[in-house]
Amino acid sequence: MNNRKKVPMRKCVATGEMRPKKELVRIVRSKEGDVSIDLTGKRSGRGAYLSKEKEAILLAKKKNILANHLEVKIDDLIYDELLELIEKEKRQSK
Repeated sequence: MNNRKKVPMRKCVATGEMRPKKELVRIVRSKEGDVSIDLTGKRSGRGAYLSKEKEAILLAKKKNILANHLEVKIDDLIYDELLELIEKEKRQSK
């Protein structure tokens, strides 16, 4: 019997790449219109996935990809938080 687990794949809204869900970070818009970073991947609301790469985050900011996908204005603080998050993960993995 084959006991290998199926790896859930998601598409990065900035790069268009399909990647394992764990390699991406989810950004959520709640019903109230609040935008936040969802590290668990389980919050309810409209979600968008971004690669955990500086280039993908900067591209999403430049082209306003998250705002278009989530249909709400994205505060620059969200992008700053995302950049801090990936820097922190890079430092921890070394």
